[in-house]
Amino acid sequence: MKKILIFSILLSFALSACGGSKKVAGSDFENLALKNILASHEAAEPEFKTLAARMYVVYEDDDRSQGITVSMRMEKDKAIWMKAQVAGLVTVAKVLITPDRVQFYESINSQYFDGDFALLSDFLGTKIDFEKAQAILLGQSIFDLDASKLNVSPLATTLKIEPKTQSQNFIYSILLNASNFKVASANLSQPQDNRLLSLRYGDYEKIEGGFYPSSVELNASEKEKKTKVEITYRKIDLNVPVNFAFDIPEGYEKIDLK
Repeated sequence: MKKILIFSILLSFALSACGGSKKVAGSDFENLALKNILASHEAAEPEFKTLAARMYVVYEDDDRSQGITVSMRMEKDKAIWMKAQVAGLVTVAKVLITPDRVQFYESINSQYFDGDFALLSDFLGTKIDFEKAQAILLGQSIFDLDASKLNVSPLATTLKIEPKTQSQNFIYSILLNASNFKVASANLSQPQDNRLLSLRYGDYEKIEGGFYPSSVELNASEKEKKTKVEITYRKIDLNVPVNFAFDIPEGYEKIDLK
């Protein structure tokens, strides 16, 4: 269960959303070459220097369900910072992610983690890095999209993208909204490890010319353990002053991922 919990903390504290779109005729889909679709998705990534957001996160697993308020700050391509508070007053967890380091602590069990993505990826059994965390936050693909290795299928309001040949233990697909080319959903299956991950995004909000998430739902499972995280973004401010204050309290026990 520790693996699912850590996986959920990092992803749920690094999520964004997407969704809703207008219907596009099948012929219009067919006229879009896959390379152009992927280029449009890449171009849909919003441009900003800093971001500050407030969100409400509901966490559910096999044993409990809890809602909590989370503040998020980001300096694009450099840092992602999260603070979770009960009743908006008592800090119960903090996360700081940079391109070469992952730090977080939680006060309920007085534990912390301070390490790099390589150690965390080995422990989780799947690659995770700063770019993926940022991509989830911004409604971009967490998968490498190489047009020569992919197929695209037009659906009613979305485009389904998946590999021409799936790996036996890394089976994935994504849906892009036809109206804005942001991710509508993403699915990953690792059957040999009995592991599943799905992301479902809600509507996007247009802020200063870019599309930003309004909500996201994460479902993760490993063997018989299931975790669900729902995030609702309440406010997003762009290009505002931010800081990334982060100090691990004294006396906390380091989480051993070995």
